[in-house]
Amino acid sequence: MSSPSIRERQMIDLRSDTVTRPTPGMLAAMTAAPVGDDVYGEDPTVNELERRTAALFGLEAGLFVPSGTMANQIAVRVHCRPQDEALLETTSHIRLWEAGGAAALSGVTLTPIDSPTRDGRLGASDFAGRVSPDDMHSVRTRLVCLEVTHNRGGGTVLSPDAIGDISRWARQHNLAMHLDGARVWNAIVKTGVPADVWGRMFDTVNVCFSKGLGTPVGSMLLGPRDLIAQARRIRKLFGGAMRQVGFLAAACLYALDHHIERLAEDHENAQVIAKAVEEVPGFTLAPRTVETNLVWFEVDARHGNAKAVAERLKAKGVLVAPLGAHVVRVVTHLDVSREQCQKAAGAIRALAG
Repeated sequence: MSSPSIRERQMIDLRSDTVTRPTPGMLAAMTAAPVGDDVYGEDPTVNELERRTAALFGLEAGLFVPSGTMANQIAVRVHCRPQDEALLETTSHIRLWEAGGAAALSGVTLTPIDSPTRDGRLGASDFAGRVSPDDMHSVRTRLVCLEVTHNRGGGTVLSPDAIGDISRWARQHNLAMHLDGARVWNAIVKTGVPADVWGRMFDTVNVCFSKGLGTPVGSMLLGPRDLIAQARRIRKLFGGAMRQVGFLAAACLYALDHHIERLAEDHENAQVIAKAVEEVPGFTLAPRTVETNLVWFEVDARHGNAKAVAERLKAKGVLVAPLGAHVVRVVTHLDVSREQCQKAAGAIRALAG
């Protein structure tokens, strides 16, 4: 395989916050990490990461896994059995972007609920009447899944108060609560609400280290010790058990120490991009308010389609993600500076002509 050209290396990559590369400090921490066989529970760096992350979110135990998708799918399997049902917002990651895993791996039905505000947010009233009847003809409602921040909703943050209302409704109906918190770090920084407040409202929580925190790979499922013990068995079933994985866990520990508070910079840089989008006729922010590091916008017919917009920006040295016929996503992250975001904003404004 040929190496990337100088031009490709100089591209401003705003397709996702997963495109980051380890910082020099992170690489040094990785190479210095003590490791062991995690399947035997003997990797000290993994054990420390699981202990520390669980404590941060006020939960008892954690399980290190390769991806957020695996963490979510393990959670579905822990809480549900075949013929069970999980309730979630229509455009949730678990429903849209996990390859039908709930049905294929666990025989679980995902029942979508439309966000009345069209930004991924739900309230307790949106769940009213959603529990299936106790009847052999129906699925068994067992689980509520929420996503914070909500990717397809535009990086929006569902407030702790709203989550508390939904949680109380779920408890009244004996339903479990799972948080897809792949970008919950962004919500923590945006709101100032500590991690343990988010964690204690759920039975299980998925957190990702490979998005806003900039590690090369890794997520974690958090919850009570008994559920995480079950999750460990399911991780093996799903093929996710790893061996000397402390090198990756060390990157995550480094990120916990150095990359959380700086997420505020990504939020500020997203505002730079959003302002440029607003100035281009035919571009519409969707949602209109950008809260964290995700900027979604729609393009109308005068620009052709989303792919055409992405190609024009690529020609100007900026990579964005066309994620629908007329929908583009831009994501700010650790590997793009304010200056680069200002350049990207200039390239977006140039499309007005």
